[in-house]
This record gives sequence, C-alpha cells and structure tokens, in this order.
Amino acid sequence: MSGNKIVIILIIIFLTGTVIVAEEEIKLPNVSGAFYPANKIILSTQINSFLNKARIPEISQNPVALISPHAGYVYSGAVAAYGYKAIKGRHYKTVVVIAPSHFADFQGFSVWKEGKFKTPLGDIEVDSEFSNRLINATNKIKYLPNVFEKEHSLEVQLPFLQKVLKNFKIVPVIVSPRASLEDCKDFASILNDTTGNRSDVLVIASTDLSHYRSGKDADKIDAKTISCIKDMDLNSLWVKSSLKEVELCGLRPVEITIFYAKLRNATNIKILKHANSGDASGDYKRVVGYLSAVFLKAAVEGEKDMLNNIQKKQLLGIARESLESYVRSKKRTNPQTQDDKLKQKTGAFVTLHKNGQLRGCIGRIVGDTPLYQVVADYAVEAAVNDPRFPEVKSGELKEIDLEISAMTPLKKISDVNIIEVGKHGILMRKGFYSGLLLPQVATEYGWDRETFLGHTCQKAGLPTDCWKDKSTQVFIFSAEVFSEDSIKE
Repeated sequence: MSGNKIVIILIIIFLTGTVIVAEEEIKLPNVSGAFYPANKIILSTQINSFLNKARIPEISQNPVALISPHAGYVYSGAVAAYGYKAIKGRHYKTVVVIAPSHFADFQGFSVWKEGKFKTPLGDIEVDSEFSNRLINATNKIKYLPNVFEKEHSLEVQLPFLQKVLKNFKIVPVIVSPRASLEDCKDFASILNDTTGNRSDVLVIASTDLSHYRSGKDADKIDAKTISCIKDMDLNSLWVKSSLKEVELCGLRPVEITIFYAKLRNATNIKILKHANSGDASGDYKRVVGYLSAVFLKAAVEGEKDMLNNIQKKQLLGIARESLESYVRSKKRTNPQTQDDKLKQKTGAFVTLHKNGQLRGCIGRIVGDTPLYQVVADYAVEAAVNDPRFPEVKSGELKEIDLEISAMTPLKKISDVNIIEVGKHGILMRKGFYSGLLLPQVATEYGWDRETFLGHTCQKAGLPTDCWKDKSTQVFIFSAEVFSEDSIKE
C-alpha cells in the first residue's frame, strides 16, 4: 500500500447476519504543513482572510471553468482567492481539477477513480461515476495512483474548494508532460461529452506562470501568456510556450480547459488577478507569476447584462425608499429617474430576506411598466401582499435585505435541454394554470434541470411531470439578480 493513502475496511452486519465488506480508499495529503497549514483552524482562517480581501467584479452567471495558481499559499493564496470567490456559494455537483505532473513521468492522463481525498478541513469524495466514464473512454486515460504521490499542483486547490462550495465531489486529473496538443484536445472532447447537458460541472486548470525571473521580466512574459489565454489561441500558446516566448507550468491543463470552454460556448474570459511571488514576499529578484481567471458562457442576444452598478444602486434605492415609506406610513412614493434604461418596460421581481431567510417575493412577468416603477411597486407588494408571510413591520426594516431580479423577455422553448440551471428561470403554462420560478431558486436548493422543471410544474398547480406533456408551454428567461448586500462589495 502506498505511503500516502489508506484503505478503510467497512464491515456492516445486518439483522439477517449478512456481512458486507467494503474498501474505501482515502488519499492522504502530500504537502499539508508545507504548502498550506496543517492545522484546520489556522488553514480555515488563512483562506477566509484571502477571500475577504479579494475584490472581484459582479459575475451573474456560474463560471464554466477557472484558472488557478498552485504555489504555497503565502505566495499564491491571495491570487487564488479571486477565482474561488467568483464561485463561492454557487452550485456545482462535480469539480474536475486538472493539474500538471511535476514529478511523475508517464503517458497520457491519470484520473483518480474512487474514494476520498483528505485535507485538514475534512474528506472530499471522488465522483467515481464521472471518473470511470473518463477512464473507460480511451486507453490514454488511466488510473495511476503513483502519479499523485508527490504532486502538489492538484492538492492545493482542494482546501479552497472546501471553503467556498458545499455538497460537491471531485474528479482529480494529472496530465503527463508528454501529452501532445492533440491529446489535450481529445481529453477536452471526452470531458465535454461526459459533462453532457449538465450545468453543475466546474473545471479547474492548475498552473503557475513564469518561473524565477526578475519581477519586471516576469510581468512582461506573463502579459504575453495572458494575452494568448484571453485570445483562446491554442496553437499560438503551444508554439510560443515551446519557444519560451510565454511560460506556464500547467500548459496542458490550460490547453484542455480552453478547448473545453470553447466546446461549452464559454468564450468570455475574465482576468480577475495577476501577480507574482514578489508581491507577497517583497523580493523581486526571482519570482513566480500567478493568474486567476474565469471562463463564462458567451452572452446570447437578449441575455446581456442590462444594468451597470450605478443603475443597480439607483433601483435598490428606489425599492428601499418605497418599502420603508409604505411600511412606516402606508404612503406610496412617486419615484423619478432620468435614466432611459430604467425607464424601459420590463418585468422584475423584488425579494425580501430577513437574516438570510426569505421574507417575501412578488413581481410581474409582463414588461408593460417602466422598470423603476415595477421595482417601487413590488417592493411594497413583497412586504405586505405575499400570502406566505405576515406583513413586514417597521421594527423589521433594519434586518431586511432587498434583492431585485430584472428580467429579460420570455422565450418559448420546445427543447428543455437548453435550460441552464443558475442562468434561466422557468415559466410553465398549461390551460389556465401557470407557475414561475426565478433562476436563483434552483441554485439555492441545489436542483438539477429535471427537479427545477418539476418544482415549476408544482408552482403552477400541475403534476411534477407536466413539462413532458406537449400541450404544456415552457418559457425561459434570464434575470439579472442583485441585492443591497452584493452591491456593497
């Protein structure tokens, strides 16, 4: 048995006397206490500090993939936090971590097939079904446990994942330094096929950038590397890397991730943070470069971001004033705006949360009223006319956080497979019955597509499988969701 894994034998004796013996393999950490703290409390506190200091732009959709550094946390942890903050609290069931091999010499790709990976923060289960589908797809993908024995590039991603996500499994992948560009494309294609229609899969490419150059030289070569990544130019990145014009130790994981992102239509890349080890240590003589970036799906016509932060703050201010005026004095406000975008007629919902719990949510689908007026009206309706809750009292106002969902026009669909959990809301209509659920509802409850469809049917007062009936009309929409709490960041 390898020195860095253990096998737990579980013996279960049922009332019938039947004995079942099961082996559970647990991969022990390689670099705990070296690349990151071995103490659970110290590690958790350090990651929290990194996350709290990271400031990222508002990202409305779930990233499809991200690039993250893999050095010791004291050097690269602050940069890694940017990517992990972008996925914090989002819903992913499977996270595929693709890392380069720094030590093992082998052919193809090694995928850990089952069991758990241990960190000071606990154990993470391997998605054995997903892993085995990859392994069975081609003889270039194998389970080679010795490849993982000394490697740090995959392991350092895991504690961050444990701090920002819940109820997820991992697919650990180590890429051979011998893998060709065509091998990487083939793996990305298999990964895409295995993902299928799922929107709850995240891919992480583990890489550092330039190595052991002066700070000034590192910044220059890193800028060229980042430019190739932003252009999603696989051939240029591969050739320039061989010529040392660009530099990254995780070239193959990044190439796989770029090609996978293209196949998923995730061609919108946001560079969240670039820095080098000198920024942490103060020594710029020989530094290593780090990058945090996310891959987002390209905007579809009619689904582009509708509002900037100034407009969002104005809408939240209108909603807050309307809410407080009515709750305190039963008087409705007469809001005004000079912003043409806020005067556009579109649907919206206003949601009230109190201490993190739902306190009211009402809105309108039809876009026949200016957005600013819809927000003012339905801030009041959510407070006093949601039949699920009593009216909001003035003493509660300080504890209530406002959230606005500005909707795109409804789009009727015939194929439910185009619904993306976390991005699309659903309106179900059959005869006189109709029901609507916002995109964030599925994310909050961790639903997959079919569960989301079933709950929307229930909301309409229909059987949970009514969406399969050809007489049922299914509409989708996107909602730009923002709250007082999120805008503060």
